[in-house]
Amino acid sequence: MSDVRLTHVGGPTTLVEVAGWRLLTDPTFDPPGRRYGFGLGTSSRKLTGPAVEVDALGPIDAVLLTHDHHADNLDDAGRSLLSLVDDIVTTESGARRLGGRAQGLRPWQSLTLSRPGRPSIEVTATPCRHGPPLSGPLVGDVIGFALAWEGQRHGALWFTGDTVLYGGVREVAGRVPVGTAVLHLGGVRFPITGPLRYSLTARRAVKLCELVRPHTTIPVHYEGWSHFQEPRPAIERAFSSAPAEVRDSVRWLPIGAPTDIDV
Repeated sequence: MSDVRLTHVGGPTTLVEVAGWRLLTDPTFDPPGRRYGFGLGTSSRKLTGPAVEVDALGPIDAVLLTHDHHADNLDDAGRSLLSLVDDIVTTESGARRLGGRAQGLRPWQSLTLSRPGRPSIEVTATPCRHGPPLSGPLVGDVIGFALAWEGQRHGALWFTGDTVLYGGVREVAGRVPVGTAVLHLGGVRFPITGPLRYSLTARRAVKLCELVRPHTTIPVHYEGWSHFQEPRPAIERAFSSAPAEVRDSVRWLPIGAPTDIDV
């Protein structure tokens, strides 16, 4: 029950396989080349396609969707996938937009995924702020997800969601025993808004890991889109100078290859 198989499909999209469950985060499966608008003059081009095509993905029990209104977290092909999934967990506003089976959570609210013959998984929404102070009404609601089930050795499996480092996300350190932290990085920035950041930089991620102290740290959300400003080499440099317990916790997932993680 502490063994989890993770597949980094690309961008934020990650397949989680544990004890018969198959969960997918932020499904993005469109081909590369298209530019998507994010509002207020911001946009991004998709540079690479998914490492696993949606037709090869296999059945999915639930989608954990940090937010539905940006195409680097839910594109057209990912949106089509939602109709094939029994459970969709997202923000309250996203659930209203998606309708149907979508269930909305506000920060620190939880629900339980259950199926006969499988362990139950508690899903807790964690706070995110997808930009600078006071940007919430402009960038929209985002949440992260902490997943807990019996038998975890080190603690919860936590997907940070698209967030900068701020007071809300710092609360995780005092409220969730995190075993594995999947960090949405990239240091997102747009020319029209200058130096403002809309996701974690690697240096801020190091500070977050110093607070949360995960056993395993996994970077995602750093490649495949033109608005990601910190690729893997920049992330590696930042973590190479981090304290030893943070530096040694980093585990890179080969994109498209299932990887076993001790959670």
